[in-house]
Amino acid sequence: MNDFETIGKSVNKIDALALATGQPVFTDDISFPNTLQIKLLYSPHAHAIIEDIDTSEAEKLPGVKMILTYKNTPQVLHTTAGQGWPEPSPYDTCMFNSKVRYVGDRVAAVIAESEEIASSALKLIKVKYNALPHIFDAEEAMKDGATVIHDEKGISGVYDSKRNLVAHVEVRAGNLEKGFEQSDIIVENTFETQYAQHCPIEPHVALSYLDDYGRIIIRTSTQVPFHVRRIVAQSLDIPVQQIRVIKPRIGGGFGVKQEIILEEICAYVTLKTGRPARILYSREEEFISARTRHPMKITVKIGAKKDGMFNAIKMYALSNTGAYGTHGLTVVSNAGSKTLPLYNKAPNVEFIADVVYTNLPVAGAYRGYGATQGYASLEQAIDILAEKLNMDPVELRKKNHIRKGETSPIFQALGEGREGVTQHVQSEVIDKLIELGTKEISWHEKWRQKKRTGSKVRGVGMSLHMQGSGIPLVDMGAASIKLNEDGSVNLLYGGTDIGTGLDTVAAQIVGETLGIKPEQVIIYASDTDMTPFDVGAYASSGTFISGGAVLNASLKVRDQIIEVAKEMFGEFNSNEFILKDGKVTSPRSSKSVTISEIAYQTLYVKNHHQIMAINSFVSPYSPPPFAANFVEVEVDEDTGIVTPIKYVAVVDCGVAINPELAKGQVIGAVVNGIGYALTEDYKFGDNGKMLNPNFMEYRIPSSRDIPEIVPIFVETYEPTGPYGAKSVAEIGINGPIPSIGNAIYDAVGIRLHSTPYTPMKVLKALEERR
Repeated sequence: MNDFETIGKSVNKIDALALATGQPVFTDDISFPNTLQIKLLYSPHAHAIIEDIDTSEAEKLPGVKMILTYKNTPQVLHTTAGQGWPEPSPYDTCMFNSKVRYVGDRVAAVIAESEEIASSALKLIKVKYNALPHIFDAEEAMKDGATVIHDEKGISGVYDSKRNLVAHVEVRAGNLEKGFEQSDIIVENTFETQYAQHCPIEPHVALSYLDDYGRIIIRTSTQVPFHVRRIVAQSLDIPVQQIRVIKPRIGGGFGVKQEIILEEICAYVTLKTGRPARILYSREEEFISARTRHPMKITVKIGAKKDGMFNAIKMYALSNTGAYGTHGLTVVSNAGSKTLPLYNKAPNVEFIADVVYTNLPVAGAYRGYGATQGYASLEQAIDILAEKLNMDPVELRKKNHIRKGETSPIFQALGEGREGVTQHVQSEVIDKLIELGTKEISWHEKWRQKKRTGSKVRGVGMSLHMQGSGIPLVDMGAASIKLNEDGSVNLLYGGTDIGTGLDTVAAQIVGETLGIKPEQVIIYASDTDMTPFDVGAYASSGTFISGGAVLNASLKVRDQIIEVAKEMFGEFNSNEFILKDGKVTSPRSSKSVTISEIAYQTLYVKNHHQIMAINSFVSPYSPPPFAANFVEVEVDEDTGIVTPIKYVAVVDCGVAINPELAKGQVIGAVVNGIGYALTEDYKFGDNGKMLNPNFMEYRIPSSRDIPEIVPIFVETYEPTGPYGAKSVAEIGINGPIPSIGNAIYDAVGIRLHSTPYTPMKVLKALEERR
């Protein structure tokens, strides 16, 4: 690391100044004259057939340009999930449907000269509904005789629509029945996680217009510009070449913008009118009609020997995908694939999962992507087992976790909605993570000590985690690099920086490889016309996949620069050259030439050619980052309030290319997870309508709610990643639920079995314990 010039250094975020000074860098920061405004009408029913829509009065309103419904829009079944083709999510929706499946399902769109006119016109639309029985409970939805939510013709990719079953997963290794028979102690834990929203400060927004050649340009706040292009083309039944998608800076994504929700409507309006069109979600719409986390009910059963060695693990996950099946199969698969391999000492493993339609808001991708829910149950089951064994939960995990050179049959058997790949862990780091975490939280001094001050009691808890780095043999990124006269380079790549700092990391990779400063890298990203392909920002793929592509392109350019230097030095048989400080130096002769001089040589002097390269990266592996999380909480037995006091996240992300950005990702994920653990929850009325779609009643952590958070990095080197890097963005969100849950038990002896850990739940459990 000491030999690196930019890798491992916290260089300034390249867009920091523009963001801090309020430059017009976001989707809605630009506008066009003559832009049409779009407003949506939503269903007040959880389940109903639209028998008739009368838009005549609304169409008479001055300034209304057109109104869209299922009657006059393409009825092309598709998925809104921004995933690689062929998408593992069902084709179960159209732009507008004749049947609504939750309160908030869209019914019509008014296109008008202003937002005010469009909003007024919405009130004039008359809709006749035939209300149908609704189902809000996932277990009820699977029962015989339950109302069928998706009975439309042509639906595909659904496991059993008659039972509302979007997906079913079964994976086994070893002999589970024999494993439990041979276990000395068996524990079982059922845990339920709730609906939650991503809460990006910038809601969904899209702007579309025609270029000079009649092509549709979509400027949108998205994590997946290339998937937007493909799916919009599919849903509008037009060629991909007719669409260009541009991603500007993004005001938060966290998975909710790995979805194609508004872009097809915007594009269709521009296609029909020839005019620019704009649609912007309100905060209420973001809560109700964007996407949420999949609520899950997960049961974990563990059998172990008296010495603590795991002998069998069984996990069953029931996932509520809401009204449409977007990301249903892949999220629930991750509940097993990102958790069970961590404890590979168990020879007998079973993972079974069901994903079910209900008449509630649509779930989708959310940071952690199923692993969050899986660890919520698994890591608390391990603490329950540790107590039965009278063993320190830290020591129990140390006995059973995966180690360097080891694998798990789950890696190969269970991928994201498909068979996985065989891979072996490359780092021996988990014990070190645990060691540093226990020291920082003073585990051995505080565990089981129940420090009390009046009605307030403190306890500590911990949990262990792994995630992944992209989807192996699926996720691909590409990059191109061009050398300029002054030694700067243009980097065009498809990687999608959604606020994570990926563009900065990409500049550091280029700078390190070519021996130039990161500020000499001119980046243009995420434009489907101008940049090479990339799957986008999801599955913790940014640094590993997109960065891998940038590294591969950089190495090609480096080789070309060296070939020119050889000719200029007359050292044709040497391969020992140093690229540093904007120069190429020969150790043999001590000759040097600036990279700028090499650019002038090739562009103007001799053997004229442009030094440039394009390259791609796809990995057969998804190297897991690891994390050990520790927390101290204070539980007030009079009020039931749970207050985190200190949170420690010890992380192995390989080489942190930019430590400060990595630190920000860990802290942000932990805060995100604390909100999910303690306060965030959807409240529904009897008809399935969300009752708290605002930040006054849906409580995300504010600055005063955040405890002391201590991120600690343990550096390892991942040989398959760019400069040894693995992912870091998602893993931090998985720790708060189980860590806080275990700490509550350590403090006051109650085990809560659902989130959020509200004061009412705490008080009820305390009363039951008494």
